[in-house]
Amino acid sequence: MDLGIEVILELFSEHGLKSAFAFAMANETIESDNAQRIATLQADYLRTINAVIAFLQGNNPSLARQICTENYLPEASRFKELDYLEYAFGSMGMVDKAKHLATLYIEDITDFINECVDPEFGVSRYAEQLGKSANSFDELHEELSYEHSYIDNIVLTILEEKLAEQQPKLVCLSAPFPGNLFSAFRCAQYVKDHYPAIKVALGGGFANTELRCVNDPRVFDFLDFITLDDGELPIELLHEFATSDKASKDFLFKRTFLKEDGEVTYNNFSIRQDYKQSDLGTPDYSDLLLDKYISVIEVANPMHSLWSDGRWNKLTMAHGCYWGKCTFCDISLDYIGSYEPIAASILVDRMEEIIAQTNERGFHFVDEAAPPALMRELALEILKRKIDVTWWTNIRFEKSFTNDLCQLLKASGCIAVSGGLEVASDRLLKLIDKGVTIEQVALVTRHFTDCGIMVHSYLMYGYPTQTIQETIDSLELVRQLFQAEVIQSGFWHQFALTAHSPVGLDPDAYGITPHLEKITFANNDVQFSDSTGIDHSQFSFGLKKSLYNFMHGICFDTPLQDWFDFDVPITTVRPEYIANCLDSESTNLPRGTDKLVWINALPTVIQEEDFVTIAFHSKKASDSIELDTDLGLWIATWLERMHYSTEDTVTFKQLKTSFEQDYDDIKTLWYSEIIDVAKEFGLLVL
Repeated sequence: MDLGIEVILELFSEHGLKSAFAFAMANETIESDNAQRIATLQADYLRTINAVIAFLQGNNPSLARQICTENYLPEASRFKELDYLEYAFGSMGMVDKAKHLATLYIEDITDFINECVDPEFGVSRYAEQLGKSANSFDELHEELSYEHSYIDNIVLTILEEKLAEQQPKLVCLSAPFPGNLFSAFRCAQYVKDHYPAIKVALGGGFANTELRCVNDPRVFDFLDFITLDDGELPIELLHEFATSDKASKDFLFKRTFLKEDGEVTYNNFSIRQDYKQSDLGTPDYSDLLLDKYISVIEVANPMHSLWSDGRWNKLTMAHGCYWGKCTFCDISLDYIGSYEPIAASILVDRMEEIIAQTNERGFHFVDEAAPPALMRELALEILKRKIDVTWWTNIRFEKSFTNDLCQLLKASGCIAVSGGLEVASDRLLKLIDKGVTIEQVALVTRHFTDCGIMVHSYLMYGYPTQTIQETIDSLELVRQLFQAEVIQSGFWHQFALTAHSPVGLDPDAYGITPHLEKITFANNDVQFSDSTGIDHSQFSFGLKKSLYNFMHGICFDTPLQDWFDFDVPITTVRPEYIANCLDSESTNLPRGTDKLVWINALPTVIQEEDFVTIAFHSKKASDSIELDTDLGLWIATWLERMHYSTEDTVTFKQLKTSFEQDYDDIKTLWYSEIIDVAKEFGLLVL
C-alpha cells in the first residue's frame, strides 16, 4: 500500500477539509491574512475540492474549461503572480494550464494546513528536516515521544484498517527520502505499540544511502530490521524468519541491521547470492490505487511537469551506472557501483506485462544513466513488437547519441531525456571525471532536440575549487545553449558533499575540509570548507532567476551582471562559442561495423521500361527518385533487408562491398541524392 496517496485523498476531500477547518477554528490557529482569507472562503473550497481532485485524477476532464475561466477556484497567495501563464502555457494547452491552476489551489490549501493544522505537513513530504543530515537519532527520537499530530492520526487510522484486514507477520516500510522518514518511524512505532508480535523492517533509498553506519540501539525500539541495497533476497530471508520459530541470533540474514543483547549488529552471514536482474520478474502494482493518483503541474515548464504529471510505470534498463566515475556521485554504493544491464527482450516483456496489468502505456526508466547501446536495442525491440508506448529516462550526454540514434529512440516512443551537464566548464568536467565536453553536450542535445525529444539538464555550481569566473562562464554557456534552443529545461543545484562519493572519501585531493560529526544514525550530507573561501550560495538566486527566464525563451540579451546584486566578472566565453560547437559536426562515412536500419514504411518501386521510380512516404511527407533500373532495384532490395522487422542485421561494410563489386566507389552512392532522400524518410546508421 502507498500511505502517501491514501492520506492525501483522505485530507483533500470535502469531509477531510471540513475537519481540518474545524480543527483550525477550534484551536484558534488562524492568524495570517492568507489563512484568514482561505478560512473565510472555506465554503468555496468545500464545494470544489472533490471535483478538482477528480480532475487531477483524470476522471473529470471537462472541468478544465471551468478552471481556466479563473472564476471557479478560490484563490489565495499562490495565485498572486500569474503573468507568466499566457506564454508558459501557450504551447502546453488548456488542460495543462488547468492542472497548473488546480495545483496552485492545492498548494494554497497545503499552506493553510501547514500554518493552522500541522506545521510539518507537505503534499510530498512530512517533517523533512528531521531526516536531513540527522547524524544523531536524538531529535527524531524526541519528536516520536510527542503525542500524535493531526496528520499522524489520519496516517495511523488508515494503517490500522490495513493491519486489521491483513493481520501480517512482517511489515516492510520504504523510506526513499528524508521527507518520508518520520512517518515511517511513526508507523513502526504504532505497529510495535499495538501489534508487538509483528516484525517491522525499514528499507528504501534513505536507508541505503544514509543508515549504513547506524549504531544507536534506540532505533531498534521502533524497528526490528534495517536492510541495505537490493531488497529482494534480504526481504525473502526476513519473510522466512518471520514465519519460522528461529531466534535471530541463529538466523543468517543478508545486509541486515538488528539489535541483539542491547547492541546494534550487522548480519550479512547468508551465503545465498542475490538474484540476477534478469531473474527478478515484473513488478506487480495491482494492490496500489493506480486510478486514484493525482497529476499535478507545479512549475510552468513542460519537462518539470513530467515528474508530477501523468502516470508513469517505473522500470530500470540496468542496475547501477555503466560509467560509475563521477566524483560527486555515491559510486561506492551498490545501487550505483554494481552495474548489471537487462536484455532488451526481457525489458519489453516486462513492459507488455505492466501494460496488461495497469492499462497504462507510459514508462519512466529510472536509471542512474541509461546505456545508449541498450536504449538502441530496446527501441528496436519496441518497434519489432509494434507496441505503442511513451517513455523517458536519464542519460549521460554521450557522443554515441547521434542524430540517427535519437531518431530511432523517438520512433519507439521516447519523448524526453534528462542528463547532467553539471558544471559547464571543461576544466571542472575533467575534474568531476564526467567523461564529456561542452562541445559534445551541445551536439548531443541538438540531436535530441532536432528529433523532437525534450532535453532537461542538471546544472551544478559550487564544486570544489570552482572560481567565481568559472561560475559566470558556466552561466554564459548555459545561456548560449538555451538561446541555440538545444536545451529546453534545466535546474541549478549547489554542490553537496556526500560521505560515499570520491570527494567525500578523499577530500584532501579536492581542496576541501569536511566538518565531521559523530555518526550514530544517518550519514550522507557532510558540511565542508572549500579552499577557495568562496560563498557559492550567493549565486543561487541569480542563477535560478536567469535560468527561469532562459527556459521561457526570454532575456538572452540581459547582461549577466544584471542577474546578481553584487559585482561579478565579465565572462571570458566567446559569444559564438556554442554556435561554433554546433558547426563542428563531421560528415565522415559510417564505420564498417555500423548497422543500417530502415524504420518507416518501405518505399514503393514503380518499374518503367528503362528506369524505376522509388517513392518514399513518411507520416508527414512524400518524395520520389528516378533511377536506372538495375541500381533502383538493387537499392530497393537492400532497403528491404535493412527493415527493422528482419532478423538479420545489415552493416555498412556489407553494403559497401556489394556496391563496389557491382558499381563504383561507395562514396558516389553515399553522398548522392538517393541516400539523402532515404535518410530523410527512414534510413538510420546505428
